[in-house]
Amino acid sequence: MTGREIVRNTLKFKGAPRIPVSFPVHYGYNNDFYWTSMWPSPDARMSSGVDEWGSVWGNLGTSNLGEVREFPLKQWSDLTEKMIPDIDDPKRWENIKNIRDKAGDTYILASGISIYERVHFLRGLENTWADIYEEPENLCRLLDILVEMNIKAIKHYAEEKADGYIFCDDWGLQNSLMISPEKWRELWKPRYKKIYETVHEYGMDTFLHSCGYITEILDDLIEIGLDAIDMDQQTNMGLKYLGEHFSGRLTFYAGADIQKIMPTDDTELIRSYVRDMKRLLKTDKGGLIAKWYSDPVGAGHSERAIRAMCDEFLKP
Repeated sequence: MTGREIVRNTLKFKGAPRIPVSFPVHYGYNNDFYWTSMWPSPDARMSSGVDEWGSVWGNLGTSNLGEVREFPLKQWSDLTEKMIPDIDDPKRWENIKNIRDKAGDTYILASGISIYERVHFLRGLENTWADIYEEPENLCRLLDILVEMNIKAIKHYAEEKADGYIFCDDWGLQNSLMISPEKWRELWKPRYKKIYETVHEYGMDTFLHSCGYITEILDDLIEIGLDAIDMDQQTNMGLKYLGEHFSGRLTFYAGADIQKIMPTDDTELIRSYVRDMKRLLKTDKGGLIAKWYSDPVGAGHSERAIRAMCDEFLKP
């Protein structure tokens, strides 16, 4: 099987000869994925500077990813057509032309636009949480704009024969969801569903990156069509719990826990944890895709820790 076929069969629980991987090629590993994105992306997360929406980013200097220091949507009257990036600008899509030829036999994973994080990049977390109760109409207006931007992006990627579609929404704190599950189901769930239905309509697979404690909404995400969860943390929810409740129903796109396992630099612990991931999260037909965390310096991961993780995943 090609890498593309191995990923697709794993996602569909059809069986594959090995676990598909998204590993660092500059360390000498193979990679079954070809990542692509519109450029510039309206969902760009900067180290520093001002993004297309007007959010001002800053950085402590140790991570590839900055944080928003100044939020442009200070009042809802500021949400005008002028603020919204033109998703259909032809220059934005020149970057993905002929990606099928460039990707060869690998699986093309295309990047979309977050519909929670982008809100709080514009409004700030506290305002976003208050808007859920105090400004639901305006909040939903922005959410619907982001959904429509995703739908247009999906169509562009489908034209270039992308295989999967992913965006990032970190929903969890260390031990709970950031907002009430009820409000998530009321406001975000139907909008995720609309995006996922469009992805599937065009023959692609759905991925979501979301870290923190998110077990409260995983059943909902499976129900509305999520194929794979990109999950960098697992210890706060427990591999055993995740396996018992979601193995065989959802594919885990994950590496060893980036917060509690990888920074220990304990290669035996890392290898043991990877063996537990393989035992508890995958089935004999699929359900686990192995990945590394692409900002190792920012997360405190050494090269030897990364190699221990990758090598253990590659063992039969």
